[in-house]
Amino acid sequence: MADHGHSSQPALTGMAAHQATYDGFLKGSIALGLVCLYVLVALVTFRFMDNPMNLLVGFGGIIIGTIATLIGVRAGGKWLLPVVVLVLYGLLVANNIHMS
Repeated sequence: MADHGHSSQPALTGMAAHQATYDGFLKGSIALGLVCLYVLVALVTFRFMDNPMNLLVGFGGIIIGTIATLIGVRAGGKWLLPVVVLVLYGLLVANNIHMS
């Protein structure tokens, strides 16, 4: 018969895989949140920017922001670059908005 005894040591098998999955989930969640914020700023650009270049600024911001976010993911979760690019993009859009 199989031995069903209890040991005082906790089972730690698979803990490294669990930690890697958890870290990947956190990086993916942060990256997805940043990309969503870039899309949100681009939507503001499309709606409120009275400039013929609003499509270029909107889609360009999404593309540059996504690239900055991917660089942050590849750098091991260093989020300074995508956050700085997001703030600068938001300030650029806020500066060019003309409310009618």
